[in-house]
Amino acid sequence: MGLFGRKKVDFVSPMGGRLMPVTEVPDPAFSSKMLGDGFAVDLTDGQVAAPFDGEVTAAFPTGHAYGLKRADGLECLIHIGMDTVQLEGRGFDVKVQAGDKVKAGQTLVTVDLGLVRQSGKSLISPVVFVNGEAVTLLKTGAVVRGEADIVKF
Repeated sequence: MGLFGRKKVDFVSPMGGRLMPVTEVPDPAFSSKMLGDGFAVDLTDGQVAAPFDGEVTAAFPTGHAYGLKRADGLECLIHIGMDTVQLEGRGFDVKVQAGDKVKAGQTLVTVDLGLVRQSGKSLISPVVFVNGEAVTLLKTGAVVRGEADIVKF
């Protein structure tokens, strides 16, 4: 890799649970990589955090999705669960809003995992990179929130 090539970057897992390729997400908009390459986590931890220092570019009022942008232009979308928009904010305690500056590991939202499960919604939560980054997962399986070295660009 050349002097200016990117390898692993400052990026930590925003969630704890089971880490999987984005192609395993049960929604074709994500699994086909239509929204971008990335990964997903089947949540076992109700805290969802910023994966890097940056700015919140979008915080949906329903609490289920967040856009973040890093100073170098890397942008990601964190989508919590499948069809969770239908919960209309129930079970999501939002901690940030669009325009907020965040640090890696800072909580974006606390999710009531029991309520989401009881509603019949999946907790599989994709993280996709919307600016065309190709992503290589460096591991699968158990991951803890804040864990480094999970992806390479």
